[in-house]
Amino acid sequence: MSAASFTPLAVTVFTPLVGALLLAVIPTLGLAGWVNLGLTLLEFAAALLMAADVARHGGIIAHSFHIDAFNVYLVVLTAFVGLTTAIFSRPYMAEVCEQGRITRRRMQLYHSMFQGFQFTMLLALTTDNLGVLWVAVEGATLATVLLVSLYRTPESVEAAWKYFILCGVGIALALFGSVLVYFAAQQVLLDPEQGLSWSVLYSHARELDPAVMRIAFVFLLVGYGTKVGLVPMHFWLPDAHSEGPTPVSAVLSGLLLNVALYAVVRFKMLTDGALAGSASPDTAGHLMMAFGLVSFGIAVLSLQRQRDIKRMFSYSSIEHMGLMTFAFGMGGALATFAALLHMLVHSLTKSAIFVTVGHASHIAGTQSIEHIRGLIRTQPAVGWGLLLGVAAIAGFPPFGIFTSEFLVLSATMQSWPWLTLLLLAGLVIAFAGLFRNLHPMVYGAAPEGQVAVRANMVPVVIHLLMVLWLGLSIPLFLSRWLDEVTRLISGGGLL
Repeated sequence: MSAASFTPLAVTVFTPLVGALLLAVIPTLGLAGWVNLGLTLLEFAAALLMAADVARHGGIIAHSFHIDAFNVYLVVLTAFVGLTTAIFSRPYMAEVCEQGRITRRRMQLYHSMFQGFQFTMLLALTTDNLGVLWVAVEGATLATVLLVSLYRTPESVEAAWKYFILCGVGIALALFGSVLVYFAAQQVLLDPEQGLSWSVLYSHARELDPAVMRIAFVFLLVGYGTKVGLVPMHFWLPDAHSEGPTPVSAVLSGLLLNVALYAVVRFKMLTDGALAGSASPDTAGHLMMAFGLVSFGIAVLSLQRQRDIKRMFSYSSIEHMGLMTFAFGMGGALATFAALLHMLVHSLTKSAIFVTVGHASHIAGTQSIEHIRGLIRTQPAVGWGLLLGVAAIAGFPPFGIFTSEFLVLSATMQSWPWLTLLLLAGLVIAFAGLFRNLHPMVYGAAPEGQVAVRANMVPVVIHLLMVLWLGLSIPLFLSRWLDEVTRLISGGGLL
């Protein structure tokens, strides 16, 4: 691999690390916001260059990094949502600081941990070493704990503590699963140092012990599934979303859940290879289908009784992550393509929704659904943003989520037809729960004295236009890219 090929990768991954250290010492609030924005812009530009290089020359395996069509797709998405969130975050967090909700010292912590969070996610996506993957995901946990507890209220500290404990248990299970994978590798590989290299393990997957890999995947699914928000380890997610700053909710729901699901899919690829000649070759897929379906169902029902707007959309995130997990578990070209598309449109839509929710809660002075009223009268941009965002996340045509959900249902009809009605029922119930609360928030009578706030709706407009575009017509380059990723995940090759 040439130095020119490695440079965009190095810039993408290590810029946020340098930025985290730099922002920890910048005392000027306004300057820190602009530096944070500039860093995310640089990360996104480098990610695009890296994706273009992969498109021209194929994947990269070097210096303990492994880049292929699958993870570079998520790297670009992560960098893009990080950029648009930073655009929203700069004026939003400055106003939060002016209101006295956080000190300037904690604003330094916020900007530093925002970049630290980006670094851990990008490292998790690009590393070839399963041990580094585990460390990066744990690093994301620690960065998120500091971000969720930023307001230092009793509720935010409790949410951060619950997040730390539950995800700590989950990541410990993932560590044990990774140790079992390493143990299986030692029985096959001549060089013990390569026992945690994903690319090496993938090339020897059929030689790995099926019994050990089957047990390992159970621990890995539960462990990393905790970060995905899969039931029964999902309880941290609604609290973390509701108590943390709004930009943190946007990147948590739009990005971190994807990174954890990415880890599960990578391990599924190894497990499928190891079990290919066994009596039950689809064990990993069936486990993912079961966890995904249960998570989808529990989230749909829980969504109905939420009274906090952020908690309501956090359960919506669990619902959609369950649907993606189910689709990846089902396997096959159509289901995998649908899950990949759903990762993209869900990230764009949900981050846009949380930006709008942040403005809505500022207008109303509360996150309580019953006290958020008349947004379209008080501030039409926020009201319309919330209305269109919910229409998109609920799967209304012609938004992209309608397309991805239709593809998931089509794949289910082909492989597991009796589950199609169950999924349809869940989608209808989720739709009812969202719109039952949406109507009064947008069209209800505005409380006396409610006034507009400074709202930065640029990220919302960009994201929703992209989701609309993907619903009307998937660009040829993206369709081909998703086809290539589908081939990789389905076992068509290493790079």
